[in-house]
Amino acid sequence: MRVTVAHNKTEQQIKDALDHSMDQVFSAVAVGVVEFTDQHRHWHSNIMSFSLTARMGFIKTPIKGRVEVRPGELTIDVDLGVLENLIEQDTLRASLENRVRGLLT
Repeated sequence: MRVTVAHNKTEQQIKDALDHSMDQVFSAVAVGVVEFTDQHRHWHSNIMSFSLTARMGFIKTPIKGRVEVRPGELTIDVDLGVLENLIEQDTLRASLENRVRGLLT
């Protein structure tokens, strides 16, 4: 899934916000009781690669992707694993966009 969000901040401000709040971005896709563990982030220039594990009871699914920060916008490419099958795509995309916008204000 790809989500693009416009912003009016510097690239460094966006990178700092993402570093401090990436786990909150995925709370937008939480279905029922979901716990996020094993979070990893790595920046290479203006691209952050990330991975984490979503646990729902006895079900465990990896989430991985990347965020590219550019002047005026950021793009998130994410593979949500099993979660993509549990939530309607339009609802999921809207939730992620709203959560990212909220973190950038």
